[in-house]
Amino acid sequence: MFEDLSRKLDGVLGRLRQRGVLTEPMIREGLREVRRALLEADVNFRVTREFLERVREKAMGERVLKSVSPGQQIVAIVHDELALLVGADGETALRWSPAPPTVIMLVGLQGSGKTSTAAKLALRLKRQRRSVLLAACDLHRPAAIDQLRVLGRRAGVPVHHEEGATDPVEVAAAAHRRARRDKASVLIVDTAGRLQIDGPMMAELVRLKRVLEPREILLVADAMTGQEAMRIADGFDRVLGLTGFVLAKMDGDARGGAALSIHGVTGMPLKFVGTGEGMDALEAVDPQRIAGRILRKGDVVGLVERARAVVDAREAGRLQEKVLGRGRFTLEDFLVAMRQVRRMGPLDQLMRMIPGASRALPAGEVDPKRLRHIEAIILSMTPEERRRPEILNGSRRKRIARGSGRPVSEVNRLMKRFSEMEEMLKTMKGLAPLR
Repeated sequence: MFEDLSRKLDGVLGRLRQRGVLTEPMIREGLREVRRALLEADVNFRVTREFLERVREKAMGERVLKSVSPGQQIVAIVHDELALLVGADGETALRWSPAPPTVIMLVGLQGSGKTSTAAKLALRLKRQRRSVLLAACDLHRPAAIDQLRVLGRRAGVPVHHEEGATDPVEVAAAAHRRARRDKASVLIVDTAGRLQIDGPMMAELVRLKRVLEPREILLVADAMTGQEAMRIADGFDRVLGLTGFVLAKMDGDARGGAALSIHGVTGMPLKFVGTGEGMDALEAVDPQRIAGRILRKGDVVGLVERARAVVDAREAGRLQEKVLGRGRFTLEDFLVAMRQVRRMGPLDQLMRMIPGASRALPAGEVDPKRLRHIEAIILSMTPEERRRPEILNGSRRKRIARGSGRPVSEVNRLMKRFSEMEEMLKTMKGLAPLR
């Protein structure tokens, strides 16, 4: 997400950063390019205009123009204003009921990603040590209940459903009673998709709201709909009074304009973004971190959160002992480490979270297929070869190449890089010679 906008803003702001002195005409020209970049990213016109007015007012100040590094000052201003486009600090966090359960109701069009978002949110809250119950209240879409049950099992979260039920309000009321009985701290309600102009279906949501008294009513919108999400939100908000947004499928939207327009157009915060199909691919929105990622400053906090969520702590400890302790780091260990990284998400997303990495290694050069090729090569080796790569002579390498479907040159390149990594590890504190 934000790839196109990040690239264009980086070009504009990079030119401003390089100048030792900035004049008002230079700033005006730079902001014209920023305006073009925002509009091409599908950011709402009014939001763009107000954003540029705030940046221009601050950037033209004497303190900026006469500072030692005016370009850096303008980058800081743009960063802060981008963060405000997403929402004020603390505004994007979930609101909790004084007495459990906190009810979170997900609404939106059919196909927007509500059911998968419900399961992802349940898993996220479970990892925060909250007890969660999912309620299957989509009785209109065939197999919706089965889908939520499957996803609930994957998340390790119970799902309340009632076979043969015809009234989602009755199902929701029963789920609420169960949540209180089981002392669940959160009840997440998955509702049927509907158009905001469908009177009877919207009336059903009003009944659900009256019975559940939800603390959060979140509209799940497909990021690919762009500005249409604002019009959809207006219809739902007038009937229900939304408390926030979830933008699903953000990984498929290189522009990201909807994410930067929602708060300015509707006044409601963006609370979560879906970044992929995996159960871990739901990120809480932090305005400062999103602004940092757009400006290619990275998101180390987000990277650490992903690692904590998906990396096996025991396995990570064993690898750390291999690297910093007395053991030998083998190709088997390398394969384990590589799989841990892959579980954290698409490689291009991870690279954008590392400060400066997106400039050093452009997105086009981060090819996830390479990891699969490396995995195929290592899996084509015998256990002995993985533990003792020094025995890999020419004939063994040809056999591995045939088994993995990769050229011998690729096998040789992997072994050369692994050998270089071994030499580097030898120099690390406490590591005994590997050979």
